[in-house]
Formats: sequence, C-alpha cells, structure tokens
Amino acid sequence: MSSPESERLSPGLYIVATPIGNLSDLTPRAADTLSRADVVAVEDSRVTAKLLGHIGVKRPMLPYHDHNADRVRPALIERMAREAVALVSDAGTPLISDPGFKLVRDARAAGHAITTLPGPCAAIAALTLSGLPTDRFLFLGFLPSKAKARADAIAEVAAIRATLILYESGPRLGVALAALAEGLGARDAAVAREISKAFEECVTGTLSELAARYAEAGPKGEIVVMVGPPGEAPPVSEDDVDALLTDALERLPAAKAAAEVAKATGLQKRDLYARALAMKA
Repeated sequence: MSSPESERLSPGLYIVATPIGNLSDLTPRAADTLSRADVVAVEDSRVTAKLLGHIGVKRPMLPYHDHNADRVRPALIERMAREAVALVSDAGTPLISDPGFKLVRDARAAGHAITTLPGPCAAIAALTLSGLPTDRFLFLGFLPSKAKARADAIAEVAAIRATLILYESGPRLGVALAALAEGLGARDAAVAREISKAFEECVTGTLSELAARYAEAGPKGEIVVMVGPPGEAPPVSEDDVDALLTDALERLPAAKAAAEVAKATGLQKRDLYARALAMKA
C-alpha cells in the first residue's frame, strides 16, 4: 500500500477543466487531481463544493476571480513552489473568459511546473452542435454592453472569414442578436444553451430570425451564440476598378496606385499597373 506522502501531487499549477453541465463529464484524471491538490483556486466556492461533493472529497478552496485576482495571485504563485495548486472555473476550461491566463503567465515566469487537464469547453461544444463551418473560427467572449462599443466590436470582425463564437446572457441575448444582424447582415447563426444538461438545445436560423425569436425574453442558462462566415464577395466590375484607379492616380504614381487597388480588390497588381498606364496615356 502506498503512503499518503507518495500520493501527493508534485508542486506546481494544475489547470483543471470542469463540467459545463452534467457532472459526469468530469474526467477521471481531473477528479484524481482535484482529490489530491493541496488547494483549489475557484471562482465560486459554492459551485466547486458541489463538484467536489460529487466525487466524494473535500479540499481547501481559495477564491480567485476578477475582483481579487491581482491581490491573491502573488500568494498562489508562492505556494506553487511547495504545493499542488489546482485552478478551476465554475464551468468548463479555465482561462476562457476569466483571469486565469495571468496566473499561468506568472507561474511560468516563476519557473513552476504547469500541467493542463483538458476537458469540456462551452465554445467548442456549442460549435459542434451548430452545423456551421468548423475549419476556422474566432472566439470573441462577451460583446460590450454599451451600444456604440458593441457595434464597433462587431464591425471590427465583420470581414473575417470564420465562424464567430460568443458568450451571452439571457437578458442581453435579444439585443446582442439584433446588433449582430444589423452589423453582419443575413448570415446563418445558432444559439446553444444548457449544453450537456437535460434541456440542451441548439436553435438555428438567420441572425434576423433568431433576433426576432429572442426579442421578448432570452432563455435561462449559459448561452453560446455562433455566426457563420460572410459569403463570397461579389466580383469587382471594370467600372469599379476604373473608378478606384482614377482616384488613386490623382494621389499616386501608377505603380503605387496599382498596388493600392490590388490590395483593395484582390486583383493582380501587374494587370492593374498596365490598366493604370493606359488610363494615363
């Protein structure tokens, strides 16, 4: 029989993914690590206590969240030199929309061992439900709450050819979908919630259809919004090209004007240069 000392985890930081719904989604390795950690850094001790109760263990917990992270982090880093510190979020993989990355950064700078225990992540799980393209995607976290900042954030990513993934709360869902519809147009989208729970659902449609569906009241639960990439841009007409070249030639020599229009349209620079010379002649 092994002694309690031999069962201790090596000192360092353990990044432990926790269930996003069904507690049975906790991996055996994660359960083993949590049961042997010297301390567990948590978002909400009440939430993590339920998880620890599910696997039948009690461990010391230390709150680590947005409001105390800067104050608590130095002591946690110091403890990693001699103790095993497990980092968890209330649900899913730590560091995704929480302050955990600073703890990892500082632990690495201090030379401590860092181990990650992969597991559930709401963004990835929702993407698999959506039926939207998965070959390229961008996680945006939460959109800003103020209208102007929200519109600016949407405009910033409007041209990116990737599926967009966002987190949102029920009360803000309708407003967020309406802003996405206004800023991105008629794109396919999906709203997933209660992932891995009894009432899991993923509703699909265009952004405007989903905005109308959730205009009155958003659903309860953790919500993930996904928006498909933009469609192919229409080809640029010859008249449009000539107009762009005319404008550029008023400010630039032919070679630089051709380069500017090539960047804007995706057309070949050499063809545009020849066209620019012909226009000047």
